[in-house]
Amino acid sequence: MGNQSTNRINTLFGIDVPVIQAGMIWCSGWKLASAVSEAGGLGLIGAGSMHPDVLGAHIRKCRAATSKPFGVNLPLIYPQVEEALDIIVSNGVKIIFTSAGNPVRFTGMLKQQGITVVHVVANLKSAVKCEEAGVDAIVAEGFEAGGHNGKEETTTMVLIPLIRENTGLPLIAAGGIAGGRSMLAAMVLGAEGVQIGSLFAASEESSAHPAFKNRIVATGDGDTLLTMKKVIPVRLIKNSFFERVHQMESQGATTEEIKSFLGRGRAKKGMFEGDLEEGELEIGQVAALIREIKPAASILKEIIEEYRQAIQEHCIQQQF
Repeated sequence: MGNQSTNRINTLFGIDVPVIQAGMIWCSGWKLASAVSEAGGLGLIGAGSMHPDVLGAHIRKCRAATSKPFGVNLPLIYPQVEEALDIIVSNGVKIIFTSAGNPVRFTGMLKQQGITVVHVVANLKSAVKCEEAGVDAIVAEGFEAGGHNGKEETTTMVLIPLIRENTGLPLIAAGGIAGGRSMLAAMVLGAEGVQIGSLFAASEESSAHPAFKNRIVATGDGDTLLTMKKVIPVRLIKNSFFERVHQMESQGATTEEIKSFLGRGRAKKGMFEGDLEEGELEIGQVAALIREIKPAASILKEIIEEYRQAIQEHCIQQQF
């Protein structure tokens, strides 16, 4: 993993360990972001579920809670994206992760403001666009990840080396990373850091509803599935809401019919308000490996300890 002088992700963000906490809607408020940053990683505020004025309040609270670097994740499909960007710039945020949109749109403007820009992709075509747009780093998110995902269903194990072969930019792996061993695997494949969502969604500092956190812990192998491909692909825990959407899709419902059924606020209903049957429950496949709700600092510490132990074991056991 190296230190700040040798690891490009550490150097880029000014952090101790190359672990980024994903900016997840309804989970990633200032408490979680500041806790991860204080512990030596990079915390991100998830702007996708915040009105611009709420985002501004979270940025100010995060800065009051930690003197260490933190950032904001902003999906470019956010309806008030330009207002949110004004809030980010005016509040002096120096790191922004953009996702779900074309990086060409805002990257130049943000970099002129002295902001480090990272974009999240799920395929090689988007990674090439990132390089052309001039981003500072790429997050390559595999099919295993929770939340919005790629239609291609490319797994992290395929996506990371594919993008590594085609770009010289600092590369962060996401999707299916649940500890130090999977972090090491991602680094071997060509990543220089990892972005982790599901583990932190179930942390004590996560702003998710306790019922949702407990549901994450109870989630087993096969309990999540990528769905809503006609609208925007998203990995969800199977519940009553999921089953109805899945049934509509299998019966050939149109995009408009699905959108009409979804209505508004489904993710808030499930993840923030705790309606485990009628709400949208976004989480990654690694939920099957999450056993308990812990403080964010403990999660980060365990990831790094397991990573270093795995390196030692690999060196000892290597026989060829």
